Amino acid sequence: MISITEWQKIGVGTTGFGIFFILFGMLLYFDSVLLAFGNRHKLKGTSFFLGGVVIVLLRWPLLGMFLEAYGFFSLFRGFFPVAFGFLGSASNIPFLSALFQRLQGTSSMV
Repeated sequence: MISITEWQKIGVGTTGFGIFFILFGMLLYFDSVLLAFGNRHKLKGTSFFLGGVVIVLLRWPLLGMFLEAYGFFSLFRGFFPVAFGFLGSASNIPFLSALFQRLQGTSSMV
C-alpha cells in the first residue's frame, strides 16, 4: 500500500484550489457582459491589438507588432502614470525616484 505524506496532501489541495480559481477566472473573463462593460470605451485599442495579432498570424510580423504595440499603449494609457507613481514611491534610489515621479504626471485613474 502506498502511503501519502502530509506534504503531498497539501500539494494536492493547493493544486486543486489553483485549478479551481484559474477555471473560475476564465469563466468570468470570457463572460460577454463583463467583456462588453469593460471594453466599451477601449474599442480602438482592443481592435488595434487584436488586428495586430491577426496580421502577425497572416505572416506580416513587423506591421502586426507595431499595431499590437499601439493597441497595448492605447489600452493601458491610463495605467502608466499609476505604475510610475508606485515605482517612484517604492524605490529608494534618488535618481529613479525623481524620474518615476516626473513620469507619473498629474493624471490619475479615478
